[in-house]
Amino acid sequence: MDIRLSDDGAVYGWTEDWTQTPSPHEASAGWAHHGLAVTRAGQILSFHPERPEVLIFGPDGSLQGSFATGLFEGHGLTLVDDGTDEGGAGESVWVADPGSKMRRTEGGRYEADTSEHGAVVRFSLDGQALQRLERPPHPAYDSTHRYAPTFVAVDEVRHGGSGDVWVADGYGQSLVHRFRADGSYVATIDGSEGPAGRFNCPHAIFIDRRGPEPRLLVADRGNGRIQAYDLDGRWDRLIGAEYLNSPSAFAVDGDNLVVAELFARLAVISPTDELLGYLGENGEVCAEPGWPNALDDHDNQVRTHRLESGRFNSPHGLAVDANGTLYVAEWLIGGRMIRLDPEG
Repeated sequence: MDIRLSDDGAVYGWTEDWTQTPSPHEASAGWAHHGLAVTRAGQILSFHPERPEVLIFGPDGSLQGSFATGLFEGHGLTLVDDGTDEGGAGESVWVADPGSKMRRTEGGRYEADTSEHGAVVRFSLDGQALQRLERPPHPAYDSTHRYAPTFVAVDEVRHGGSGDVWVADGYGQSLVHRFRADGSYVATIDGSEGPAGRFNCPHAIFIDRRGPEPRLLVADRGNGRIQAYDLDGRWDRLIGAEYLNSPSAFAVDGDNLVVAELFARLAVISPTDELLGYLGENGEVCAEPGWPNALDDHDNQVRTHRLESGRFNSPHGLAVDANGTLYVAEWLIGGRMIRLDPEG
């Protein structure tokens, strides 16, 4: 089916559950909570809803590879490319793992399986662990406060950048940390650098290179806004406070910024920070009991039957390919993978 951007008029073809996810019985019970990324060759990197595995799909949804990570969750997937090989050998993926995973118990309830701290690890696309960032030496992390990283952004050298790696601790202390390419810690920002104030769940971060100077965008989800910084950590501006409610992930499609909002829509924003419209808006579903799932007769969470084609339930992961096709991963039991192909 087709869906239309509410104000701009652009049309996309909606295709859902188009991937051939391995171990489908396990996947149907797993509470999906992952990111997405796209390789130079157009492959889509995802994460199994139940197993700690990166999945590599072709644009047609066929499974083209996978590898185990030893982590809890592939919450944030960030592809980096040093451009050394046209065949893609220079590509790797950063995985931000908050160190927790909702798992179904024998009694039917979903409970959090949680480690002491999360992890940030870079893998080659054949599954070799290449680099691990240590928990930053910040006073916020005393013996009682968890480090739960949710996303990574890299100032890639191929774009003229420094190689610095930024890490969002979205589920821990609501901080964003800066590291050098060698993993050495540099500094931390927390939102108080500007007039907007402290972050509340900086869920995702992204380096936006559409303008004359690159900017670090922080999805300040708990506050329903984006905070922008320069790449030295100086506050720049506030974006979308009047039209966003739950920014969770970013992608750039041509000149426009696309923002996945957990509360059932995508927002499309112009280069001048104006809202062009929403895709698949379905905010009323978020008020349903048990959202993003449903509740059975014993108040256990089960996969919802309220999913509608053309309307989102809980967009969490987002990526775009070279053709402008948008890929969306939703946050719910069993997951839902949606592909939006631009028409015309």
